[in-house]
Formats: sequence, C-alpha cells, structure tokens
Amino acid sequence: MGVGVSAHRLAGAVAEVGGVGTISSVDLRRHHPDLLKLTAHSRDKAVIDAANLVALDREVRAARERAGGRGMVAVNIMRAVSEYGPYVRQACESGADAIVVGAGLPLDLPELVADFPNVALIPILSESRAVGLVLKRWMRKGRLPDAIVIEHPRFAGGHLGAAKLEELADPRFDFARVVPEVLALFDELGIERSSIPIIAAGGINSPERVQAALATGASAVQVGTAFAVTTEGDAHPEFKRVLAEARPEDIVTFMSVAGLPARAVRTPWLDTYLEREAGKMRRARERPCTLGFECLVQCGLRDGLQKAGQFCIDHHLAAALRGDVKHGLFFRGSEPAPFGAAIRPVRDLIEYLLCMSEVAAVPA
Repeated sequence: MGVGVSAHRLAGAVAEVGGVGTISSVDLRRHHPDLLKLTAHSRDKAVIDAANLVALDREVRAARERAGGRGMVAVNIMRAVSEYGPYVRQACESGADAIVVGAGLPLDLPELVADFPNVALIPILSESRAVGLVLKRWMRKGRLPDAIVIEHPRFAGGHLGAAKLEELADPRFDFARVVPEVLALFDELGIERSSIPIIAAGGINSPERVQAALATGASAVQVGTAFAVTTEGDAHPEFKRVLAEARPEDIVTFMSVAGLPARAVRTPWLDTYLEREAGKMRRARERPCTLGFECLVQCGLRDGLQKAGQFCIDHHLAAALRGDVKHGLFFRGSEPAPFGAAIRPVRDLIEYLLCMSEVAAVPA
C-alpha cells in the first residue's frame, strides 16, 4: 500500500466489518505531526527508526480500538526494509493479530515471533517454488504459515513478485496453475490442505474475479487498490482520485529502487524519471541515503545498482500520500477500480465483492 496509505482508519474499518484489515508498516511517522516534526530535518537513523516504531504502535492500537474486537488487524512488513525485524516485534507487542510479509522470503519469521505464538504468520509469495522453500524451512523450525498469499505480478500494484519486467505475464504465476501446485505441495509434505488457507491477490476488483480465484482452490482474496480508494483510506483525497481515475494507459511498470519490477500510475515526476531512467542507471554510483534512515536493505540509488531504480522511493511515496500529483509515486494495481471514479465506504466494497447486497453496478 506504500507509505501511510493503509493505516489505522482503513485497517480498522475493514476489521470492523469482519475482514482482515492490514496496516502498511513503512514510515508511519508521516501520519503523526509530533513525530514528523521531531524527525523532519533529522538524518539520524536511530531517531527516525524510533519514531516509526512509536507510530506503528499507535496505528495498531488505534485500528484495534476501531475494530471493536471484530475481524483481525494485520501488519504488512516488507522483508526488504532495513527495520524488518524491529517492525515485526513492535507489531506483535502492539497487539497485531497477524504479520504479513512480502518483498522477499521471510525465512526467519518464526524466530522473530517466537514469543508471540498466537500471532498469525502470512507470507506473500508468487509461485509454488518459493512456497516450497518457505514451508520446508519453517517446518524444520516447527512452524507452519497460518495462511499464504499468492500474489500475481501481472495484476498487483507496488513491488511485484517477479525478477524481471518481461516475466510479469509468465503463466507460471497464474492462479489456476499456482494454487493447485501449492495444494499438491501440501500433499507431498504431509500438510492437511485445509490447515493453510491460500489467499489470491492481484487484480481482484469484482465478484467475478473473487469467484474465479476461489474456483482455483483459494480460500480467500486479498484486495489492495480497491481498498486504497475507499472513504476510509488513509491517504489524501487527491491520492484516491489519481488511483480511481487511472486508465490502463496511465499505468506503467518499471524497475524500483529495491531491484524489483513495480507498477504505478504515470505522473509528471514518473514520466520525467522514465525518460531519463536509462541514463540514470548507467551513471549509478554509491551515495549517502538522501533521507538518512536507510529505509531499504538494498537501494538502487544509495547502493549504485545499475539494474535498479535511481530515485528516493520514500520521498516520492510520501508525496503521493499528501496528494502531491506533481512529485508523487502512486502505486496501483493494473485493473479498474470497482466503482470507477466514485469513492465509496469499505462496507460497500466488501458487500459488492461478496455479493452480499445490491450495491451500485461497476461502471463499464
């Protein structure tokens, strides 16, 4: 969801109606004026990291309060962020019901949550081979995932689970292939199929897409962009407008600073960057972190990686959170928003996707 897009308002609203509301853990200080004031001009990594842990604690507790004991509150933590371990521990201490980890293989997650056996562990993966690696490693530690998200890089937004841009549409990522392969893997490893729900993610924007995902053997779906543009979404209204109104030709894939393909909406900044991308990559060189807190373990700009993006991702995601169309990076999935340009409540979206009521038809 990017920096601050899914915080306590959205996560709490989803949990309140019985879903799993997910807080994006990255740089949540930007939702707290006191913490942002404390760190806005700081280049002290320890100070910024501490502020973000305080912010994460506040957001989890606020989401749980809004949920009122209903649903679940999860925290998404990218394996690729430098403070992955501290974020995991803080989320558990703050009362998160689940930890969801993508952007890398969370092979060490069982150890990190050893003191919190009731916190559900949910890795995000894109193909059966990666699922097998995680299962076998975790089984040696006496732990199994409580669910597994299978995210299709052809449709998802943000960082994508493929190594190269040309692999995004590879059939090996199709739900109809991956889900049965994972279920067969459960059989091979002696795991009861029903013990680990499979959650399909990427491109889920209609009841038909939900049903198609469930028909492959998945037990649930994960939805990103459609929730980001709801009334309760934590980003600026202009952020929601940009995502909701984006046409297929407005959405582009490119290499992110983390060295993975990414999908976002074309903006003036992104268009300018893409025009200069090849030259920037050729001239890549190591340099100090522009914001001082080393948000990623591997950063193309900081580390001088010629095959990775050459921009400060936190700076541009924060601009998007504020609704700054000129400078923002607006991560988004590939498919149309369920209600077109309309911004609707979380309850409307869930009832529409699950065919629970006659919500207004999706625009063609």
